[in-house]
Amino acid sequence: AAPPKRFPKLPAAQPGRARGGHSMKRGSGIERSQSSTWETSEDNRNKLVKAASTSKLLSKMVKNAEKHKEPIISQAKMSTREKNCQEGEYIKMFMRGRPITMFVPSDVENYEDIRIELPPEKLKLEWVFGYRGRDCRANVYLLPTGEIVYFIASVVVLFNYEERTQRHYLGHTDCVKCLAVHPDKIRIATGQIAGVDKDGRPLQPHVRVWDSVTLSTLQVVGLGTFERGVGSLAFSKADSGTHLCVIDDSNEHMLTVWEWMKKPKVAEIKTTNEVVLAVEFHPTDPNTIVTCGKSHIFFWTWSGTSLARKQGIFGKYEKPKFVQCLAFLNNGDILTGDSGGIMLIWSRSTVEPAPGKGPKGAYQISRQIKAHDGSVFTLCQLRNGTMLTGGGKDHKVILWDHDLNPERDIEVPDQYGTIRAVAEGKGEQFLVGTSRNFILRGTFNDGFQVEVQGHTDELWGLASHPFRDLFLTCAQDRQVCLWNSVDHTLEWTRLLDEPGHCADFHPSGAVVAIGTHSGKWYVLDAETRDLVAIHTDGNEQL
Repeated sequence: AAPPKRFPKLPAAQPGRARGGHSMKRGSGIERSQSSTWETSEDNRNKLVKAASTSKLLSKMVKNAEKHKEPIISQAKMSTREKNCQEGEYIKMFMRGRPITMFVPSDVENYEDIRIELPPEKLKLEWVFGYRGRDCRANVYLLPTGEIVYFIASVVVLFNYEERTQRHYLGHTDCVKCLAVHPDKIRIATGQIAGVDKDGRPLQPHVRVWDSVTLSTLQVVGLGTFERGVGSLAFSKADSGTHLCVIDDSNEHMLTVWEWMKKPKVAEIKTTNEVVLAVEFHPTDPNTIVTCGKSHIFFWTWSGTSLARKQGIFGKYEKPKFVQCLAFLNNGDILTGDSGGIMLIWSRSTVEPAPGKGPKGAYQISRQIKAHDGSVFTLCQLRNGTMLTGGGKDHKVILWDHDLNPERDIEVPDQYGTIRAVAEGKGEQFLVGTSRNFILRGTFNDGFQVEVQGHTDELWGLASHPFRDLFLTCAQDRQVCLWNSVDHTLEWTRLLDEPGHCADFHPSGAVVAIGTHSGKWYVLDAETRDLVAIHTDGNEQL
């Protein structure tokens, strides 16, 4: 709702003052609505006197407080009689089943006089800013169409960085957490968490398999099967992607195998109560599935409806806190990267074991390689059989030859965060997804350029420029970003001392005000991002 017209017109040098006062008026209204006992108008007057920042604002707000001696309270706490008494003071809408109360501006006598019907036009998603790398992994790939596929929130984005175009798969109903590409490089599976619909009804976690060319959904898998969400998933390779294996986010981290085109669940088993970070089908042995995570690696033999587990034995090698990632070498051996910076090669034993020492054909460690300082976070086998690894603490991408000797390395600059995903790009290029939600494209010779960037924590504030194709966002990560809505680029960014919660441009567009959690608000120059003023209104969040 627009601020009431009764507020005094302030000079351009004080753009945030009217907005701050208006926020404060609404803030004290909310404060009163949550109070179990109603204060007298004198108490209200004292509170307003204490909190107001200018005499002009003060006089207006005290008059307002006198005018509304009966404060507006939330409908959830009202009786039917109270709701009727307060009718016309606010309108209510629902978001995800939760009521959102919006107060009608005080200069509107009767809301019904200005109420209009919804417009017939529908909105179409044009562009998505950002990528979810902070708490996800192995979720950036280059498709044959020349598009990078990745996800953020409930949208899977297909971004052509050369043509600067985006397409979007919008089939999901809540946040996507994992992604797998079919061996044909066209079909894609994405898994989502549980959620609620617009009426507050629960939505079940599931996997959607879809066509990356037509964006049509081919199958929905696992409705009613998965708990909380889908943690990781993979297509089979030895049988040309007929099957899909999924690990859910339940306490037991259930492993399920699906013949996804026909939809039926083929096999199901509990894996472990510990965190599971990855699952993969063996590329040449159709009956072997591998899972890894906190202090474990499991080799599963899948036969019909049964899954039999063999635990990887570390023996004389130090057991890592986390087995972070896995890949397959051309000879069928399995390569793992762990939180200690070590890569281990697991080879299948062909020797008859000693009595009581385990079954024939078990995987055993045949070689250990020190790869990174800190964690080995991701592995990516290239077309020519060489390997890329991405490190955590050391920020390095390393190229390994066919014998797993290091050939080249490059460090990802600190400001982009640690490495979460590495994928092969065009020619000698590779893609890197990071913990600060950047997608970088680069080579060992030329370094990196940013292709995608966004906030790294909850986004709270959004403001559009009054007449230019610009908008500003502020978030829990303390970043303030000004974006170009035509070029889809970042104009500038600035780090605040505390998280931003709300923002608005002055009508001239010259400055922008950002409100924070503590009641402090900043005024920045919209061109230079320089700090123009800092002001505080109370100690409640704005």
